[in-house]
Amino acid sequence: MTAPHTDPAQPTVSPWRALWALVVGFFMILLDTTIVSVANPAIKAALDPATANLDNVVWVTSAYLLAYAVPLLLTGRLGDRFGPKRIYLTGLIVFTVSSLLCGLSGTLPLLIAARALQGLGAAMMTPQTMAVITRTFPATQRGAAMGLWGATAGVATLVGPIAGGVLVDALGWEWIFFINVPVGIIAWFLAFRLVPALPTHPHRFDTTGVVLSGASLFLIVFGLQEGESYNWGQIWGPISVWGLIIAGVVLGVIFVWNQARTRNEPLVPLELFRDRNFAVANIGIAAVGCAVTSMALPLMFFAQLGRGLTPTQAALITAPTAVLSGVLAPVLGRILDRTDPRFILLPGLAMVLLGLVWWSLWMTPDTPILAFLMPAAVMGVGQAGMWGPLSTTATRNLQPRLAGAGAGVYNTTRQIGSVIGSAAVAALMQSRLSALMPAGHEGLGDPHGGLPAFVAAPFSQAMSQAMWLPIAILALGLVAACFLERPSVLDKRPH
Repeated sequence: MTAPHTDPAQPTVSPWRALWALVVGFFMILLDTTIVSVANPAIKAALDPATANLDNVVWVTSAYLLAYAVPLLLTGRLGDRFGPKRIYLTGLIVFTVSSLLCGLSGTLPLLIAARALQGLGAAMMTPQTMAVITRTFPATQRGAAMGLWGATAGVATLVGPIAGGVLVDALGWEWIFFINVPVGIIAWFLAFRLVPALPTHPHRFDTTGVVLSGASLFLIVFGLQEGESYNWGQIWGPISVWGLIIAGVVLGVIFVWNQARTRNEPLVPLELFRDRNFAVANIGIAAVGCAVTSMALPLMFFAQLGRGLTPTQAALITAPTAVLSGVLAPVLGRILDRTDPRFILLPGLAMVLLGLVWWSLWMTPDTPILAFLMPAAVMGVGQAGMWGPLSTTATRNLQPRLAGAGAGVYNTTRQIGSVIGSAAVAALMQSRLSALMPAGHEGLGDPHGGLPAFVAAPFSQAMSQAMWLPIAILALGLVAACFLERPSVLDKRPH
């Protein structure tokens, strides 16, 4: 196994202040990944009231995810070349300005364009957070740092719908974007003052790799996101959804072949995957991203339509997950620095799996609403032991010159997993609704009043069955995590 490395130019002062400054911005961009979902009905009513379908307003989310996922490999390398602090601050400016433009958008096309710009800013920021952790924290202390990073990822994913519901109900949909402006300004000044300007590593940019990876990711992500909108059929003329996805996969294979043949600064150094833990952790984070994203859609539809809860009430049933994950993740991160990460990761994944199964079995019209807080609490404890150990294990042995590339690959893997989960669960939900709902009641009904009692049971059953997709995916991630090795840095520590 590759020996652990530290950056020879690490700052001598504590890196914790820098990490806290980065966490503010990182939390904001992850929050924006989920906060819009609860505001879509209000956005449609304000900007797209004339059409009966949701295809147009879905692009408010799709444009963000697409612009976020596609450039991640490149922006990770940009951090190596120009310095993670510089790229992070630039991305934060782009994100904050585009958030203001989102709130000021008077038409749906303008909002979609501003969201795409916002996604680009997020793509510039995300890899730099992991790269700074890898380069400023010694390998023996990265567990606690990645614990905080993991807690931020987990809590932001769950707080997003709650924050969105409160802001939409109280102030209007524009404020889910306006709130980013003061937070973004504060985050910029904190990062400017507290994040060290780390030495850059000169790189030749792999233009062929950039083009191939960008085209491959665009075609795959676009096809997966929009497949349901086109019933997985033709998009235009001879071009079909599956044609786009297959073309993206073919370009991805060509990209890997090209990277293997590129001897001078490939975009994705394949030597990263010689570290077994990096390779396995990427499989794990893809499964986690897929599961966490895909579980939210059937759960929220069940709560709002099957049980008649408001968006804020529906989001609050996940509150124990967010609270417990946020409190426990940094504590488990400090333990992680002194023990084999598998001792925390495997029980964590198992508890999240248990929580998903528990939720699925209780998704009926008769289960008391407060009962859902119990599986949510189990999920929170499990997620505290999930995000941090995966990211720590992935980055612990990376050389400083590969920190940006490794962070870009890891975050791209997570984001692609999220897109696949979102697309797959939407298709499964529609399939189960068609099979279980009474004839003439296949629609989703009034989003504010819930469903009539005689269709609430089959609707709840359909949402419960859709939850088995994230359950199956996370089970595969748990199996993959069993193949992780004890990090070499722990073996070399004096006893």
